[in-house]
Amino acid sequence: MEIKCIQNVFRFLGLSALACFSLLSCKTEKKEQVTANSKVKQAEYTNPLKVEFGDPYILDNGNGTYYMYGTGGGAKDGFATYSSTDLIKWKDEGQVYFGNTETSWNLKSFWAPEVYKIDNRYYLFYSADKKDNPTNEAETFSIGVAVSDSPKGPFEDIKNEPLFDPGYPIIDGNVFQDDDGKYFLYYSRACYQHAVESEIADWAKKEGLYDEIEESWVYGVELSPDFKSVIGEPVLLLRPPEKIEDKNAEWESRSVTSQEVNRRWTEGSFTFKHNDTYYMMYSANHYAGPNYAVGYATAKHPLGPYTKAENNPVLQKNVDQGGDVTGTGHNMVLQIDGGKKMYAVYHGRTKSTGDNRVVFMDAMEILEDGTLVVHGPTTSPQPNPITEL
Repeated sequence: MEIKCIQNVFRFLGLSALACFSLLSCKTEKKEQVTANSKVKQAEYTNPLKVEFGDPYILDNGNGTYYMYGTGGGAKDGFATYSSTDLIKWKDEGQVYFGNTETSWNLKSFWAPEVYKIDNRYYLFYSADKKDNPTNEAETFSIGVAVSDSPKGPFEDIKNEPLFDPGYPIIDGNVFQDDDGKYFLYYSRACYQHAVESEIADWAKKEGLYDEIEESWVYGVELSPDFKSVIGEPVLLLRPPEKIEDKNAEWESRSVTSQEVNRRWTEGSFTFKHNDTYYMMYSANHYAGPNYAVGYATAKHPLGPYTKAENNPVLQKNVDQGGDVTGTGHNMVLQIDGGKKMYAVYHGRTKSTGDNRVVFMDAMEILEDGTLVVHGPTTSPQPNPITEL
């Protein structure tokens, strides 16, 4: 009798343990399912990102954290930054550079910041109007350089004057380091007081639209290793087409042909190297209009000559295809996993964002024949660039 009672007790305990185990297994399974579902939710993102920047630039800090810089973003006379570990959720880190001070060389129009990490220091290249303006010019854009020990600043100018003076207003500085260690600076000569003869200008004058067309051109020059000066003379690399029959003339002249303004732009350049070819992406048309778009050119040397691609533009408004994205431009290229993944990071507008520029991020690739393709603009769910959170 006692033995049978003991057996019943063990049988009861065994069944109870099995029930508890089953219950724990269900809870664990449910927990794993919740975690899996969370990962699925985090595995996608939708443009535009929740950051109001023009001219966005993302720095990979090398420790799992990314920093985004851009024009605007709540900064006053300077620049702000946002941080992220997944490229989707961005945290406002506040203003990191303050210009227009009593001792600064700059005054206003703080545009297009790009930050580079070199030897554990952070270098900020930016555009701004300078205070020194004895002839009272409407545009005095120059490029400055500031440095910090942290991506969150504060950044201080390395010298109280612009990087250099080419004799005309310049914007949109972009820095590229070649395999031999040399640095190159690319920038855009502003349209201001730069009227240029072309068949497009002749057409506009004949049609009674504009008496002249001003243009901005992209130049390149070697940069000193301390980022305090340039080496040699700037080289003209890109300009709007002179001939109407040029395959790139139509899309690069839309701000003129649509009667937005009497200017043609080649600006917001970004240069990178893929295999043995240098790729320069650039933006054309008015940044504040719907026709802002991106093209690219290639070369075998960082200072050219560059040849524009036949499949340009590679990024433009999608309203003609039923979308609502316009003003796509001033991009940079973010490379992930050692260049296995490439993303075009750029600004654009939608019907809901109105005139505010917001950040987009779309996958891009270079095909086997060297053709560059951007898969955008998108506003539908896209795979997260970061696969492991």
